[in-house]
Amino acid sequence: MSDSNPSGLSDNAAAGIAYITIIPAVVFLIIEPFKRSPFVRFHAWQSIFFFVAWAVVDILVGAVQHLVPSAVFLTFTVLQLVGLAIFVVWLIVFISAFGGKRIKLPVIGDLAEKQANR
Repeated sequence: MSDSNPSGLSDNAAAGIAYITIIPAVVFLIIEPFKRSPFVRFHAWQSIFFFVAWAVVDILVGAVQHLVPSAVFLTFTVLQLVGLAIFVVWLIVFISAFGGKRIKLPVIGDLAEKQANR
């Protein structure tokens, strides 16, 4: 998967960069030659779905925190643990993409694969 494109950026590098934020993921789905690479497309879509899932979890934990004020300590602790778990998963897929590996996350990996193969 490390073939270099005319842009000078390899598919592996593009796939890894797609995980930095949602912006490069969207860009790689739009620009040539990356939008034609199933490897880059998979990681770009998985990145987008990952960041959306991260935001949803963050919002849900925050909503619980506001609805049950006595649970502030519990939700704060849960939010920290969830944040740490999300960071570890993000780091694994980020490094794996640079290494040319395709780690498919549960649920969102299947969605990303469907989108990448369209």
